[in-house]
Amino acid sequence: MPRLSEVIAALENLWPAERAESWDAVGTVVGDPEQEVTRVLFAVDPVQEIVEEAVKLGAGLLVTHHPLYLRGTTTVAASTFKGRVVHTLIKNDIALHVAHTNADTADPGVSDALAGALDLRVVRPLVPDPSDPDGRRGLGRVCELDHPLTVRELAARAAERLPATTQGIRAAGDPEALVRTVAVSGGSGDSLFDHVRAAGVDAFLTADLRHHPASEFIAERAHGAHGAHRPLALLDAAHWATEWPWCELAATQLDEISDRRGWGLRVHVSRTVTDPWTAHAASNTTSSSMGAPN
Repeated sequence: MPRLSEVIAALENLWPAERAESWDAVGTVVGDPEQEVTRVLFAVDPVQEIVEEAVKLGAGLLVTHHPLYLRGTTTVAASTFKGRVVHTLIKNDIALHVAHTNADTADPGVSDALAGALDLRVVRPLVPDPSDPDGRRGLGRVCELDHPLTVRELAARAAERLPATTQGIRAAGDPEALVRTVAVSGGSGDSLFDHVRAAGVDAFLTADLRHHPASEFIAERAHGAHGAHRPLALLDAAHWATEWPWCELAATQLDEISDRRGWGLRVHVSRTVTDPWTAHAASNTTSSSMGAPN
């Protein structure tokens, strides 16, 4: 059985901490480097529900995409929900390791897993990492479909292939427009609009799209701003759902390392939905406009 330090070294080789954004908090949060590890659990969020799952599984290591303490803290008291996470991990000899923006830009990374879940062929990074001479690392991915789909059909494919969430998939733009090329970015993506424009794709699938940036982006494309020659659709999925496929990819990568080194690790992926939204009430779409005020 490998020691935690050996497994962490393998993970750091996949997602080097120095490739994380300067504001990010990645790496090992809790864990004794000398402890032995037999089971590993991958998940998106380091929340209590996931930690309890790791306890029941008998995992010695929990690997999450999202950091536990992104902005730092002055306490790990068990009276706080994050402190309770820390206490539960330590009491049960479970280490916590985080791979966030260093996994976003990895080759393969979060957006490769998202593209794979949607059966898209990756062409190149949306925002290439200038430190990568091979041009494979970077944020987001520019992809091609094996055959054109309408925006409506692409949204339906995303709803079918990504983990089910209360939000589902929202789309902006002409639902019947044909899509041949797609940019994807796991997690929040409306900061990438300039890169999406430059990529010349037919659609952009990401998460956490806000009203004003999305509205302005669609409007300027429709009116030919920034040299646009055709409309571009936006597809907005739940943040958690766009990043969960990475857990399966990462687990496969660690499985392969374990096999090569004879570690015999048992690697698991949490299927617990930690998307925070729990209910959705659809609007009445039988009328195209709001009723007159009383």
